[in-house]
Amino acid sequence: MELKNSVFAVTGGSSGLGEATVIHVVKNGGKAVILDLNEEKGAELVGKLGQEHVHFVKTNVASEQDVQDALNQAVDKFFAIHAVVNCAGIGTAQKVLKKGKPQNLEDFNKVIQVNLVGTFNVIRLAAEKMLKNEPNEHGERGVIISTASVAAFEGQIGQAAYSASKGGIVSMTMPIAREFARDGIRVMTIAPGLFETPLFQTLSKEARVALGEMVPFPSRLGVPSEYAQLVESIVTNPMLNGETIRLDGAIRMQPK
Repeated sequence: MELKNSVFAVTGGSSGLGEATVIHVVKNGGKAVILDLNEEKGAELVGKLGQEHVHFVKTNVASEQDVQDALNQAVDKFFAIHAVVNCAGIGTAQKVLKKGKPQNLEDFNKVIQVNLVGTFNVIRLAAEKMLKNEPNEHGERGVIISTASVAAFEGQIGQAAYSASKGGIVSMTMPIAREFARDGIRVMTIAPGLFETPLFQTLSKEARVALGEMVPFPSRLGVPSEYAQLVESIVTNPMLNGETIRLDGAIRMQPK
């Protein structure tokens, strides 16, 4: 599958990794539908890239109705959905016990709902749309790419909720890929390391440099365009299926 003439549904597409993916897709001749809660950033991106290439739908990925409405709009405007890139996600840094008091269960559940349940919600509803696509010369009807994190493997202290949500994404990649194989839909996951996303923009330049120096090589934070490059590689290589690829410069996170 090529980016050119393909329609991508990108969750969290208004900023960070998702925004870079939308820009890369459009730059290479594809079209993108952004599923995000940030209306201001979404409208700004549509204005920058053009309504004929990008469509924004305010979407809570954990809501069945929101996602269904967004995907219906995508098909109505661009006539199909060929690829999904799940970038929507949140994170909280909370210890399970803080000064002897347990973490708020509602906070834990919110992270699971957005990151894990939201990803699954988009996968299941988008796959239903992809079944209607005519297979290409490789027999492909679609590609689904989700975003995990190195925290799925080496979660740090305070990342119990985040690591659980990202670990769930990694764990469901293979069974879903096996199920969708008969339909010609590939399922992959990317596990980024330390990347320059809005989360890191709140840190000082010195703090960002220090974090980057933790990465063996290249010793810097990753940039969102490098994530988008990997999305293209996955989409265009028909043998990539059922796998999680670490995009992390060989970093292995320490306990804290």
